[in-house]
Amino acid sequence: MRAVPVDDIMAAVIKKVGVIGAGQMGNGIAHVAALAGFEVVLNDVSADRLKSGMATINGNLARQVSKKAVTEDDKTKAIARIKLAEKLDELADCDLVIETAVEKEEVKRKIFHELCAVLKPEAIVASDTSSISITRLAAATDRPERFIGIHFMNPVPLMELVELIRGIATDDSTFEASKEFVAKLGKQVAVSEDFPAFIVNRILLPMINEAIYTLYEGVGNVEAIDAAMKLGAHHPMGPLELADFIGLDTCLSIMQVLHEGLADSKYRPCPLLVKYVEAGWLGRKTQRGFYDYRGAKPVPTR
Repeated sequence: MRAVPVDDIMAAVIKKVGVIGAGQMGNGIAHVAALAGFEVVLNDVSADRLKSGMATINGNLARQVSKKAVTEDDKTKAIARIKLAEKLDELADCDLVIETAVEKEEVKRKIFHELCAVLKPEAIVASDTSSISITRLAAATDRPERFIGIHFMNPVPLMELVELIRGIATDDSTFEASKEFVAKLGKQVAVSEDFPAFIVNRILLPMINEAIYTLYEGVGNVEAIDAAMKLGAHHPMGPLELADFIGLDTCLSIMQVLHEGLADSKYRPCPLLVKYVEAGWLGRKTQRGFYDYRGAKPVPTR
């Protein structure tokens, strides 16, 4: 990997954005970036995933047109700004690259190692990680000063918040350029310190984990727990329904990061959450989680 001379570190102008991963988060980030006028290179190792990601972007933009949130012309121009790429070297001239791979540190480190070998030295590298240390990820690159956490909320086109997380080495120009980029997307920034799970998931995931303990201990069934929080606390989704939406594997990964990083038993993942993940019942994406989505209407699995 090439070292970045300190003299080359200047206030970046972001015009071209790379997104690694065409899944739920990646296609959402590509969608909002293209709509905001950025040139976008959407990368994935699988042509099928790229095709599926692009179909999702098309469908979500069409929904926005039908709601008069954007015009048909906006949609056409946004689609035209997105280029699909199966190889990382097609991201070489991007000004900012955002990684949205699975929430596993070794996978992310491998991606950054390969990316930095082809990326121009002045480019900013960001992770959309929801829980992993930005400082540690940055140390796996050739540009810790040009590395930052840019954590979008799901679904990206609808959610207004983006968490910005500086690693210990992240310089001011990287932070300011990232903040300006987020503002151009029409999102609000919440700045978080680099602690496990940052702000949103530090609060949200223990609540979801506690809801799973409530189910595990027989305090209430799936429907009762979700109804209690929707009707009793005015949450738009119940915690178990939300867990299925996020993905139970992602929920477990974040709880493990919290438990290991903060060494507090209150963050211990519920054994029932572990069991569902072991079964491959990961929520909506596998058609089964705390609800079974294979029929016309979701049905609780417990």
